[in-house]
Amino acid sequence: MQKCKGLILIITLLINCSYANAQRSFAEGYLSYNMVIEDANAAPQKSNTFDGATTTIYVQGNNIRTDVLSSLGKEITIFNSKMNNAVILKEFSGQKLMITLTKENWLVKNKMYRDISFELSNEFKTIGNFNTRKAIAKMPDGKTFEVYYSPDLVSANKECDAIFINLPGLAIQYEIESGKYKFKYTLSKINYDAIQQSLFDFPTSGYRVMTYDINQKSKKVD
Repeated sequence: MQKCKGLILIITLLINCSYANAQRSFAEGYLSYNMVIEDANAAPQKSNTFDGATTTIYVQGNNIRTDVLSSLGKEITIFNSKMNNAVILKEFSGQKLMITLTKENWLVKNKMYRDISFELSNEFKTIGNFNTRKAIAKMPDGKTFEVYYSPDLVSANKECDAIFINLPGLAIQYEIESGKYKFKYTLSKINYDAIQQSLFDFPTSGYRVMTYDINQKSKKVD
């Protein structure tokens, strides 16, 4: 009986090892997501604003950059998990604002995402070239949303996308609320080419500079 249990344990370990080796790690390159408004109650003009909108995440070791582009303008977030600092660059209506963040600011900004738990289902779906599995994300405030992820792909840098730090794979498609609207994100391209270091440099001019704390206070006043 003991020999039987030992054999089962060995087989289980081999299967787990084989699965781990089959996973591909995303350590450098970029992920490009298409964005659309899924909310049926959204005004047509608001939905049209996001026609062709994209979110692109660039990764190079400890460096992460996220570009959100739409017809309204663009918002770029650059974070270095080694230096523990970040900037948010906003360019809308001809205005250019740079918000600086310390390590503590970054943790506060993403706190609600770090406490998200994921309930894995047995539902699978092919999205583009990806074989995905469905998971239900449960947020600390009780809200939930669906995400389809690829168990075959994992991010080497968990800070790559703060929302999915606890997800055991790469998010391929998901819907999430932002303000009054629900946005649907679908991974359209993954590229493993090397990324230029200059893409992660913080601007030194051309932007009105504001700290994260002051920016948060100004939002409360508004």
